[in-house]
Amino acid sequence: MSSGPGTASAPATEPHDSPPTPDSPASAGRPVRKTSMFSSLKVRNYRLFFLGQVVSNTGTWMQRIAQDWLVLSLTGSSAAVGITTALQFLPMLLFGLYGGVLVDRLRKRPTLLVTQSSMAVTALALAALTLTGQVQVWHVYVAAFAVGLATVVDNPARQSFVSELVGPQQLQNAVSLNSANFQSARLVGPAVAGLLITGVGTGWAFLFNGLSFIAPLTGLLLMRSRELHTVERAPRGKGQLREGVRYVTGRPELIWPIVLVGFVGTFAFNFPVYLSAFADDVFHAGAGAYSMFNTLMAVGSVVGALLAARRGTSRLRLLIAAAMVFGALEIVAATTPTLWMFALLMVPLGLFGMTVNVTTNTSIQMSTDPAMRGRVMALYMMVFLGGSPVGAPIVGWVTDTYGARVGLAAGGAVAALAAAVIGLILARVGNLRLSVGWHRGHPRVRFVPREQREELAPAA
Repeated sequence: MSSGPGTASAPATEPHDSPPTPDSPASAGRPVRKTSMFSSLKVRNYRLFFLGQVVSNTGTWMQRIAQDWLVLSLTGSSAAVGITTALQFLPMLLFGLYGGVLVDRLRKRPTLLVTQSSMAVTALALAALTLTGQVQVWHVYVAAFAVGLATVVDNPARQSFVSELVGPQQLQNAVSLNSANFQSARLVGPAVAGLLITGVGTGWAFLFNGLSFIAPLTGLLLMRSRELHTVERAPRGKGQLREGVRYVTGRPELIWPIVLVGFVGTFAFNFPVYLSAFADDVFHAGAGAYSMFNTLMAVGSVVGALLAARRGTSRLRLLIAAAMVFGALEIVAATTPTLWMFALLMVPLGLFGMTVNVTTNTSIQMSTDPAMRGRVMALYMMVFLGGSPVGAPIVGWVTDTYGARVGLAAGGAVAALAAAVIGLILARVGNLRLSVGWHRGHPRVRFVPREQREELAPAA
């Protein structure tokens, strides 16, 4: 790939020039401005990428539903479904950082052509086995593990490739649209999968997913190399894994958002456990209510992603505030007496959960040296994707032992407390103090430098 005029050759921020604070924009040093909701789609290369992902994400969601249903029909065991999910996430937990090292060494577009092709072949093989009646549960286990191995490289490559497609100025908008894309597919994919499974069988859902990879592969091949914001690749060498870990742990603007999303993902994002328990044990409404809860949350997630796409910057204080509100909403939802009140709260929960997701993703990418982005994003995705399966047994035990309401409230309390503590840590690192007062007749709460003594207007 040849470098274009917008080639990124330096870190998005200079972490040592000024310490990060809850008020700091992730794009420090750049003009803070709002942008149009779909501005990054004006970039031809990103538009090709986005359209390919629209089709592929729909197929991915279809395969998730079909895969679980196939295992359940073959074994009659929910534990077998859990094993399938664990096998798909296990490679990321074991090899995620190594995948990040590879991504930093390799060119992103050829790498994605390989990973996307391998996932397509896996889906097509599973479709052939299912449609011919030869499929066995161990076939599904192998396919899940194979997809997980491809994801080890594909995930950080896709995450870091976005910055090469649009450059730093459009990064938040592109990341937000990617999230909206994925959540929209979450609305469509399971519905289409349900129709295919009941109408013609699970094999056709696998076939659709395999064929859906034609769209992103075509988009990658049609991209113009000269228009990519390419970065210098990391040379092959020893100790690059340790170097990546040291890079993250030595920068508060990276490590603390990752720690926060670890707490939120492990204890507060385990909605399959919480929502199924509320649907069955609290409201006694069955699978229909569970589906409705997930749909409403996906609607809120799409709205949250689109709102994030309008923001021209990503501030750590927004991440802290969104995580605190998200945790508080879970506590409120845990106390709601009726099904419809609980269901309506799924929309703001999805909105603020997506705000946490997008803001963390964008702030980490904008604060990372491009040559380290693969390793940093791999660590972030390990924590983000690995938190839910690690936390599921814990929150499941709390929910079974003390009830769904206590389980959800406890998860929300952990998220809110973690956000508050990390916000105070970042404020201390930035030598800030909390300022509470009145401004033009309105209360104002914000962090200001400790040596700054603002004169706030007296109360009206």
